[in-house]
Amino acid sequence: MYRRASARLLRSYGRRLSSSTPRPVIVVHGGAWAIPEPLTDASVAGCEAAAQAGWEVLQRGGSALDAVEAATRVLEDDPAFDAGNGAVLNEVGEVELDAIVMDGVDLSCGAVAAIGPVANPVSVARMVMERTPHCLLVGEGATRFAEQQGVPLLRSVDLVTAEAQQQWREMAAFPTSVKQLFNTHPLAASDTVGAVALDASGNLASATSTGGITFKRVGRVGDSPIVGAGCYADNDLGAVSCTGHGESIMRLTLARHALWLMHGRSPGEACAEALRQMHARVGGCGGTISIAPSGEVGVAFSTPRMAWACVRGDGDARSGIDRSASLAEAEEEGGEGESIVEVVRLDRA
Repeated sequence: MYRRASARLLRSYGRRLSSSTPRPVIVVHGGAWAIPEPLTDASVAGCEAAAQAGWEVLQRGGSALDAVEAATRVLEDDPAFDAGNGAVLNEVGEVELDAIVMDGVDLSCGAVAAIGPVANPVSVARMVMERTPHCLLVGEGATRFAEQQGVPLLRSVDLVTAEAQQQWREMAAFPTSVKQLFNTHPLAASDTVGAVALDASGNLASATSTGGITFKRVGRVGDSPIVGAGCYADNDLGAVSCTGHGESIMRLTLARHALWLMHGRSPGEACAEALRQMHARVGGCGGTISIAPSGEVGVAFSTPRMAWACVRGDGDARSGIDRSASLAEAEEEGGEGESIVEVVRLDRA
């Protein structure tokens, strides 16, 4: 039994008695980067499966927190993504994983960083939130905690694909910086995964999980498990999950900044503006998925591609990965400013 579940349910019930019943929605992403053509179909299919898994939780009356965990676990189990099964190797050939969950009801959050090889780090992050007084456990301490909770510890080789091993060998031969890897080396880019959800009680939650970047320094942690950077959820503001160049996202605290920009903007436009500001200030690229308390959805990215999927309303399902033709052409012509960010128009037919 999760320790905080009863208190959270009571707070949720009290907050929403006088509100109209919202329409549940879930959005997931499979990472924003230069996704190569052979991976596009698998990336979209993986996001669609994850969104459906989260949607089924919501349809059964489950919480937003349950939905984002379920969806993220599906993404972690899919070797098409760099999270859990499919993780990449650090400079010494080992797996170090990062994950976070956040509950918009009371701002509870739990995260693990540089944890050893476990199949579903997002579930360990939830255990940190609900079974400890802490928000973040790292490294050996996080791994030991997972083992104490009965989570099976795997070998790095159990999670790593043949493609990831080849990437590691290539990067070992030509080492470079994390920023250069993300911006110039498609094989080493990060396909962080994440989910945001709104449930029938009007509660929001978010989750983010990643294996990091190929040949990263031992102990390197990006934005994913950092509250306010890679993930944020607040019933009064919205929910966001981020992906992209982790050091840039941390500098701007992208998730929290995007929510702040939602005042007077739609979720998509707010996240797009946050991505523009990140690019202008620190030169980083990335992507976001978001949900406003009203249930309005935002999907935006400044990379060549970002895999995403959404299910809402009466089961209306959408998914995608590519930039629109007009933005792709502008990018090829060296366009800047407004054209740098793709804002997905979910309300288009």
